[in-house]
Amino acid sequence: MPPGQSDPLDNLLNQRKRAPQSDVTPEIWRRIARAECREPGFDLRATIDGWFSRWSFATLFVTTCVLVGLLIAEVRINQLDRERNAQIARSYLVLINPMQPEPPRSARP
Repeated sequence: MPPGQSDPLDNLLNQRKRAPQSDVTPEIWRRIARAECREPGFDLRATIDGWFSRWSFATLFVTTCVLVGLLIAEVRINQLDRERNAQIARSYLVLINPMQPEPPRSARP
């Protein structure tokens, strides 16, 4: 650039120097100071919040909860069916041979 001409950026920089300071800078420094004052340690709530803020983990958690619920329901229904089938088997044995004493409920046919 020739020595007689001024750079167009100089005018912009001069305008910026004259502009009033906004209160953004003190707010930023306050946040930094607050973050530095926190004692380092394990923050469970922040950790869990960080995990659930990821959509992949949240989706995996919901899917796991649904599958565990279905598994528990299936185990419960299976247990009820097993008890019902044992009762039907006991009734059938009594029907075939009424003289045979009824087996104890803990014994499975």
